Amino acid sequence: MRRFFIWSALAAVIGLILAGGGYWAYWTYYARFQPVLIATHQVEIQRLLDESSWLSAGGAGEPLYIIGYRDSAAMQRYERDEVPKLRAAGIEARIVVFARPDREGLTQSTAAERATVAELWLTRDWALYQRWTATPTSAWSAAGIPAADGNLARSAVVEAGRAFVSRLSVALKQEGLGTGYPLIVWRDREGFMKACACNDSRSWAFIRDDLNAPDRVAPPTAGEVAAPAPGVTPEGLPYPTLPPLAPAEGNTPPAATTATPTPAGPATPRAAPQATKQDDTTFF
Repeated sequence: MRRFFIWSALAAVIGLILAGGGYWAYWTYYARFQPVLIATHQVEIQRLLDESSWLSAGGAGEPLYIIGYRDSAAMQRYERDEVPKLRAAGIEARIVVFARPDREGLTQSTAAERATVAELWLTRDWALYQRWTATPTSAWSAAGIPAADGNLARSAVVEAGRAFVSRLSVALKQEGLGTGYPLIVWRDREGFMKACACNDSRSWAFIRDDLNAPDRVAPPTAGEVAAPAPGVTPEGLPYPTLPPLAPAEGNTPPAATTATPTPAGPATPRAAPQATKQDDTTFF
């Protein structure tokens, strides 16, 4: 009987260890990357998103909101790798950028970034956003854009963006979502609102599954390659269209001019037409 209790206790301990290890693996490699279902603050979150100055390349599909800041490497990767897949599924990606506030006395944004964020919130200029994100941060000077620092109205716009992110983060935290950028908010095929702090690429597959987006975007086929413009050869050299030479009846064609030999060497002689042999006599 004593041996039975010892083995039973040992089996229970092993079972607890296996269960704990299984739960740890499930949480570490799967559950923590799942999106959060918004159940309580849907109206508030939707109002915040509608009132924000989001940017979009266009499209009339279901919206998906991407919230982040300029130097977020995860946000840049998501835009580059995932947004084309979402567009292929008919989803409109709407991007909201903000300038991070100072933290513990450290400045987390530059004057050029704050000026650009204010301009984007005021104009929603997609071309400006493309130029900004295509330029390295160290090389971006916001030339031609009014400064936000020292401008009461534009500074207020920058602060409005920060307040938007703060209120959105509080609402998402109450739904059980941690902090991480980019923040992505969307509605699945059944219309339920979901959110993800998608700073890890292992979270991205859940969004594609929700929206029926492909895992890969096929490269353009041969039929989609643009045809060369008229008058241009496939190599890109101009090829002029010459009118046909058709001399009128009764007119003598102009005498041929003597060509000047070029240094490149003599021209290849044309093959003479073969004469017709009849009774061993050659006709000239």
